[in-house]
Amino acid sequence: MLKHIENQWRQWAEKTAIVWLKEEQQTLKYTYKELITLADEYLKQLLAIQSAENWEGERVALLAEPTPYYIAWIIAIWRLRAIVVPISTAAPTPEIDYICEDSQALLLIQGQALTQKISIQTNAIAKTLLQQSPALMIYTSGTTSRPKGVLISHAQLLNQVQILHHAWQWTAEDVILHTLPLHHIHGLVNILFCALSTGAEVVLLPQFSPEKVWNEWLTQKYTLYMAVPTIYNRLIQYWQQANPTLQQKYSEATSKMRLMVSGSAPLPVSVLQEWQKITSHFLLERYGMTEIGMALSNPLVGERKAGTVGIALPTVAVRLVDEQGKIIENNNEAGEIQVKSPSVFMAYWQREQLSKESFTEEGWFKTGDMAQRNEEGYYTILGRISTDIIKSAGYKLSALEIEEALRAHPDIADCAVIALPDEDRGESVAALLVLKPQKIALANTVKEWLKTKITAYKIPKHIYFAEALPKNTMGKVVKTEVKQIITTLLRK
Repeated sequence: MLKHIENQWRQWAEKTAIVWLKEEQQTLKYTYKELITLADEYLKQLLAIQSAENWEGERVALLAEPTPYYIAWIIAIWRLRAIVVPISTAAPTPEIDYICEDSQALLLIQGQALTQKISIQTNAIAKTLLQQSPALMIYTSGTTSRPKGVLISHAQLLNQVQILHHAWQWTAEDVILHTLPLHHIHGLVNILFCALSTGAEVVLLPQFSPEKVWNEWLTQKYTLYMAVPTIYNRLIQYWQQANPTLQQKYSEATSKMRLMVSGSAPLPVSVLQEWQKITSHFLLERYGMTEIGMALSNPLVGERKAGTVGIALPTVAVRLVDEQGKIIENNNEAGEIQVKSPSVFMAYWQREQLSKESFTEEGWFKTGDMAQRNEEGYYTILGRISTDIIKSAGYKLSALEIEEALRAHPDIADCAVIALPDEDRGESVAALLVLKPQKIALANTVKEWLKTKITAYKIPKHIYFAEALPKNTMGKVVKTEVKQIITTLLRK
């Protein structure tokens, strides 16, 4: 990956790579050549700590806002064959400490400078993986279990980027507004690495603001945008509050862009439909995860289907299997997604047994996600087997399907559905609802309304209300916390 990027950067030396919207009245531009120069400076700082041969396989934690400095640090670290460990700037101190300790990071880079020397020990596991040249160790979101370090090699990372170059037709003429954090595959790989390895221009907006995003789009220089459903929902709400003249300008500006993508969390059909009304864009929804990069995508050219994540991407093999591990051939039958591809990760850091158990003997990665495939080969995600598949009275229910039905209620702004232990049913369905402003709804009235939308055995037995749902920095609901909230309310 490093060789590919540096070769490309020299080709586009004088072209603008990064536009940093640093402050209200301050915008800084960096060419590809200036990024290389900045990386050279950081390399000298790293070499002042220890010689190049001692860096190989070491982990360097990176805790910083999206800036040109962030990108230059990555290149400097890679030149020493060390491993970048991105950390969320929104992470609480205990989580930062956990990642630094678990990864046995040699250094913590915070902001623009080296701020903390953590350790000088070299871990034996890293040395055994050197021949595969690990580039990144990205920690999982931790929505279902303790975050795990996912090791991704340079070759795997390059394959992930090349897949998306082909599928979404990135070019050097593209300009993208970047509003996502960089500790996650979505912001780091799908946007930043894809853009900077094809000569595109990235405009960094470190702090998301609906007003700033819409006003940036009025410049009409942007060609594509990628975000999570929560961001699209906030952009919709801002547009709805704008005056008609401004609404028209916003809509005209966005309609000229070539592509808008949604991912990292399920996209409610209601959000997709509203966004299409406003911008004329039918959001391209895709499916991936930290361990595999992107695996499925609706097509850039061709029919996109609401509620689906499309078909397998180039070089990616996808299959569904039942609980016994038997391959599912029939359409519209639920099973676990398994993936085999050159883009699939190396291993979980210091979790040898888990790494082994996560693959079949034939090398298929077990994603832990349940889906079904229709007659045209499009996949619909039903949710995480561990948290979103509810086994109730002999039925396997999809929490995502029930959530989609609830979001169609005129008074409901957001919701989360989980399973609770139930002596009679095995598991019962429970829902935590967030109401729209000035709206009032009762659990019983919601249940009555649902009778016309979904079959009776899918209707939540328990319904509670909250002001907001617990979410991580990527806008994904943390269902372990939802379960704790509902369990506490049940006890009252």
